[in-house]
Amino acid sequence: MDSLNPAEQRELSSRMEKKQMKEFMTMYSKLVQRCFDDCVNDFTTKSLISREEGCVMRCVDKYLKGSERLGSRFQEQNAAMQAGQLPGR
Repeated sequence: MDSLNPAEQRELSSRMEKKQMKEFMTMYSKLVQRCFDDCVNDFTTKSLISREEGCVMRCVDKYLKGSERLGSRFQEQNAAMQAGQLPGR
């Protein structure tokens, strides 16, 4: 990034921020859809019943922990590849 002029650096930074926001919104949308589909099935009231609320909380926790674990493993594999090691070995 040092070889870019200030205008190019700003443009690159702006594009990276937009991409990160898009990825975050995609992940959030998938999380909401997945947990709603899995947990909410009683439409007789406006609010969640306690069973549904508990299910949603567990679903969100599990999804976020899984995403965090996946990100960590990706970083480990990327670091190993950059060090010249084969992934998974």
